[in-house]
Amino acid sequence: MIQHRPIALATRDLCKRYDRPAVDRLDLTIYGGEFYSLLGPNGAGKTTTLRMVAGLLRPDAGSVAIDGIDALADPVAAKQITAWLSDEPMIYDRLTPFEYLEFVAGLWRIDAADAERSANELLDWLGLAPHAHERCEGFSKGMRQKVALAGALVHDPKLIILDEPLTGLDAGSARQVKNVLKERVRAGGTVIMTTHILEVAERMADRIGVIAHGRLIAEGTLDELRLMAGKETDKAGSLEDTFLTLVGDAPAVIAE
Repeated sequence: MIQHRPIALATRDLCKRYDRPAVDRLDLTIYGGEFYSLLGPNGAGKTTTLRMVAGLLRPDAGSVAIDGIDALADPVAAKQITAWLSDEPMIYDRLTPFEYLEFVAGLWRIDAADAERSANELLDWLGLAPHAHERCEGFSKGMRQKVALAGALVHDPKLIILDEPLTGLDAGSARQVKNVLKERVRAGGTVIMTTHILEVAERMADRIGVIAHGRLIAEGTLDELRLMAGKETDKAGSLEDTFLTLVGDAPAVIAE
């Protein structure tokens, strides 16, 4: 049972307000070795939530615990076991992928031999090995996103936080990214991901959380969400149909 797994991420009463609440007393519990997708309409609070979990945005209230570490009281310790990847890859154009991974590994004070081994493994998994010693400045968005993902994973994080990581990727690049994420979960890592590509969540997620107006309105496996949406006799119903039933026509009330 999933409840017997260690808790990789727990948020309690998490709040962030701009002109109005962006995240409103949000409770999330995500278990070790779980692939969790956080879905919601535009402006629901998904990105704001992930930024607070990643330590990029301070909540107005509430708590964030990553593998038992209080991420607000000890943000450095929390970030040492966390990876963050947004939909816009941020890398250094003047560096090659291998140099970039060496640089990131150095920031984490990873042993040089371990860093080299990890870099080569990640570059191979992501299909970047043929381009390992080319400067990133001429890379496509898909290649840049894969370099950024490799940089996020080079310190072997326990929790991987992804905000629309497949946006703008071609089919081949998207498959490579998904394969790497699946392998990380199989190895015991934990992934929380937002995506507007509902087929990806349907195929990859162990559990799905649906958020609207900064609140979690539904959570569970796809079959459990179908039941919540009143589709108990329609086991072939897609996640898209279930999602639209759950959120209804909830408007985008805030910018994420």
